[in-house]
Amino acid sequence: MASPWDDLTLAFSRTSMFPFFDIAHYLVSVMALKRRPGAAAEAWKNPISSWFTAMLHCFGGGILSCVLLAEPPLRFLANNTNILLASSIWYIIFFCPYDLVSQGYSFLPVQLLAAGMKEVTRTWKIVGGVTHANSYYKNGWIVMIAIGWARGAGGSIITNFEQLVKGGWKPQADEWLKMSYPAKVTLLGSVFFTFQHTKHLAISRHNLMFLYTMFLVATKITMMITKTASVPFAPFEDALSQMLFGWQQQLSSREKKSETKSSFNGTGSSTSKPIADASDKVKKKHAKKTE
Repeated sequence: MASPWDDLTLAFSRTSMFPFFDIAHYLVSVMALKRRPGAAAEAWKNPISSWFTAMLHCFGGGILSCVLLAEPPLRFLANNTNILLASSIWYIIFFCPYDLVSQGYSFLPVQLLAAGMKEVTRTWKIVGGVTHANSYYKNGWIVMIAIGWARGAGGSIITNFEQLVKGGWKPQADEWLKMSYPAKVTLLGSVFFTFQHTKHLAISRHNLMFLYTMFLVATKITMMITKTASVPFAPFEDALSQMLFGWQQQLSSREKKSETKSSFNGTGSSTSKPIADASDKVKKKHAKKTE
């Protein structure tokens, strides 16, 4: 007989993302696009370009995973229902009279609800990417981690290519050079689900999906309420970095300290010799005067 906990997590893992969770994902993604400087004016001048950029934000993870697996990158266009839904969200956000959608989204409870639902879709995308990669490369855990990470956080990565084409790319905002919190937590989740799929992690998939999703939602809501951009597991990153890569810096600093001490001792002995010679000369002169 299954426990209530198992019933809860199993029912949660079978939750459909369409349409409500997908709507939240499209809403948060397109609103992030609209908040860019000049994005609203660009939508009025060139709506096709704005629509294509919005689709990259909404389906960037699927596009990137298709590129990595040598599949058609435009395969996401085959899902007509999701394309129409995302296009509708894009249209009402940019062209709604009196900007009512943006004004409604400005309320914090609405943002918290939409952001939490978007984090739920992140878990489903990671699991789908890991499972899809395993169908191509059986137990190829490096490929599975890469595809799960690309499916879950590829939207922020592939939009760098869009910014590069438009001439607005900046190295400081590149996800490859400076990973954001969503990219880091997605990579961590991809590692967990890959190890679970390859039986290296002794936990059922539905339990891991529930626990990981609750962590994502709680962390995201906390960061939004406190208005902080600090990564929750930054202390663990620092400790791990110091453990794996900090020992060489410690050795070099110790060598520098020993060199400075030896040089100081050398200069001290060399300066003491002239002082001793001068004192001997003074003593000899004093002896001659007494004679």
